[in-house]
This record gives sequence, C-alpha cells and structure tokens, in this order.
Amino acid sequence: MTLLLNVAKSVPKAAFYKSLVRYPSSLADSGLKAEGEGPLVIVGSSRDLVHRVGTQVEVRTDFITEHEEAELLRELEPGLKKKRYEFDHWDDAIHGYRETERVMWGAACQTIIARVRSVAFASGSSLLGPVHVLDLDKAGYIKPHIDSVKFCGSTITGLSLLSDSVMRLVKNDAPSEWLDMLLPRRSLYILRDRARYDFTHEILKDEESLFNGQRVPRQRRIAVICRNLPA
Repeated sequence: MTLLLNVAKSVPKAAFYKSLVRYPSSLADSGLKAEGEGPLVIVGSSRDLVHRVGTQVEVRTDFITEHEEAELLRELEPGLKKKRYEFDHWDDAIHGYRETERVMWGAACQTIIARVRSVAFASGSSLLGPVHVLDLDKAGYIKPHIDSVKFCGSTITGLSLLSDSVMRLVKNDAPSEWLDMLLPRRSLYILRDRARYDFTHEILKDEESLFNGQRVPRQRRIAVICRNLPA
C-alpha cells in the first residue's frame, strides 16, 4: 500500500540552485550538523528557517553498520528481485521504483527496526504495522509530496541503504522557503510535526542531486520507512 499523496508542483530547480550559489561558504551558518560532531547535513533558504524547523528534522549519520545494512539487504533483495521497476506511479509521485511491505523480519533485522522505532517515535505511539520498503532505480526519483494524513501520523522516519541522496523539503504555501537534507548511506532521517505536515518532501534525481553546492551522486537507493498512525 503506497501512502504518497498530494503531489505538489515542483519549484523551478534553477531557482533552488541560484539560492545555493548565493551561499558559497557562509551557507554553513544557515545549516545544522548531525547529532554531536559530524558533517553538515541540513541547509536551507534562510538561517531563521533552519532554526525554526530544524528541531523537527533530523539526520543521524552511520545509524547502522555495514554489517547491519548487509543483513537488511539479505532479507529484502529476494523479494525485490521478483518485481520490476515501475515508471508510472498511481498518483505520479514516484518514478523508477519498486516497493514492498514487511511485517515479519528475521531476528537481526527486527532488532534494527526496533532501534529505528525507539529513536524516532515517542514512547506509547501507535505505529503503522507494516514497514514500507521503497527501492529507487539509479534513474528514479520521488517528486514533491505530502504523505496522506489518512494513513500517516506526525512522524516519518527512514533508513537509507546503498546510496547517498538529497531530500528536499519545500514549504507548501511558500515555495521560496526550503530545506535540503543530506542523507548519507546508512543514515536515518526523521520528519516530525510541521516538517511532516507543512512541507513537501522529495528525493532528487541523480542529475539534480546537489547539497550545499556540491554534487551528491545518486545510485540505486533502498529506503526502509516507518510511520506512526494518525492520532
């Protein structure tokens, strides 16, 4: 079951890139680092926006190890290989993808999923049972969208496997306000509250994948996504 709805019109990419170019080195002042010491992972159209919304977006780099990534892939690949990449999504939100849902996991992967949920969701949250697995081809991408409020609550979190990527958030009623999130391979991202309801999010296609003015090559990417239920 795909939960991606409410596709928004994309802001012209040239406008975004012009904004990035305006902050050649000082953009770090309009960004946030991951928890603790680490790389810059969130930049935005203004310092004020980053600090207003920055408490509701999070990137945890190296959330899983190479071994844990391999365990997840060992479970996921056999089922994914039976599917073919689709280039026509029912609501035109995703291009070049295949997907599945998982309820049951092996012991090693169940431990990883439990850790994701414990970090991303408040204690006592009602969680959406199935875990959504979205496999993007190297040529695939996710268009700007806001997940349906019918099925998804206040928090979305996802593990990024196989590839680095850039997630872009754009204010739904003010497209000049945006955040870019660098999602390194094996990182965990979390979107909460306003960042989840008021901003579209998308995964940039390979040829447009820039972060802080730097190229971030996109390969095939698998996202393991957990959500909570609406209140």
